[in-house]
Amino acid sequence: MLEVSVSKQLTGFRLDATFTAPTPGVIALFGRSGSGKSTLTNIICGLLAPDAGAVRLDGELLSDARAGIAVPVERRRIGYVFQEPRLFPHLSVTANLRYGERRRRSAPSVIAFDEVVGLLALARLLERKPWQLSGGERQRVALGRALLSQPRLLLLDEPLASLDVARREEVLPYLVALRDRLSIPMVYVSHQFEEVLRLATHLVLLEGGRVLAEGAVEELSLYPELQSIIGPDLMGAVVEGLVTRVNTDTGSAELAVGAGALQVSLRDVAPGARVRLQLLARDVILATQPVQGLSVRNALASTVIAISDDDFGAVLVRVDVGGAIVLARITQDACRALRLRPGDAVWTLVKAVSTRGHTFTLAADSRSPS
Repeated sequence: MLEVSVSKQLTGFRLDATFTAPTPGVIALFGRSGSGKSTLTNIICGLLAPDAGAVRLDGELLSDARAGIAVPVERRRIGYVFQEPRLFPHLSVTANLRYGERRRRSAPSVIAFDEVVGLLALARLLERKPWQLSGGERQRVALGRALLSQPRLLLLDEPLASLDVARREEVLPYLVALRDRLSIPMVYVSHQFEEVLRLATHLVLLEGGRVLAEGAVEELSLYPELQSIIGPDLMGAVVEGLVTRVNTDTGSAELAVGAGALQVSLRDVAPGARVRLQLLARDVILATQPVQGLSVRNALASTVIAISDDDFGAVLVRVDVGGAIVLARITQDACRALRLRPGDAVWTLVKAVSTRGHTFTLAADSRSPS
């Protein structure tokens, strides 16, 4: 468990943040630039002392302002990966990785050199210097160096922010592999919701130096506070589904979601796998009666449970598809024409393509990855 309750006054900014998140897993600190994400991570790792409050990791106090406890940075066993890789330019990849090993001091071994090299696909890069690497490759080396310090917590402060879209997509699968194959908890800082969707097991939503909400990504995807940050184009419900059938010829799969089934574009999964996906509200269509003759593949019997105006001049309709909650964003005129009211039976139509790129494979025997 990572328990944080701290305050810090800086010039023109005050942080007052409290949250408790389970470990292991990926704890995402998400919010706009300037919301306090990096300040909070610097307090967790010890680079910045809080004015008040405490930080506790798995029962051990790392800092407590009232008791005068402040475990030195080098003794906290926290690996830190910054936006820029900060590799030693005169050293080879191997030497940069070995530097991480030297920083481990007497810490118990969590992961070995060869395992890091294999996990991050670094074998062909070992003799190169940092200037001979792409941005994505340099960031993978930085991850490896942090892992070889044998941390009990890994802090990643917007590690993909300096990369273009292609390099970002190159590195993300390695972060997913770290999450799924290692028991090292991670705190992941980002203002890109796509990254949070792919990686996070617990979400902490920050705004103006305060924690607005925290919890499972599925739960917080329905919060107005999150919707106001990510905007109307990324607004949507995050749901989990169980893969019941796979069509390798078309690259699609059938998922049981609530009491219904969805056809989604999805490869490299097997029946029985759990998948997290985001159904964008703009791609969800509502009908008050069964619809025929459309190319839309997914039609779920649903019940309207809430209707509200969003911050962008449209209407958000929350529907229950038999145990899972989905959001539809429609115009005010459409809402009036359909005469929608809470309790109404409707059909929820979802384009299969709308889920492309929004998948998160979960362990078949658990609702959250280990």
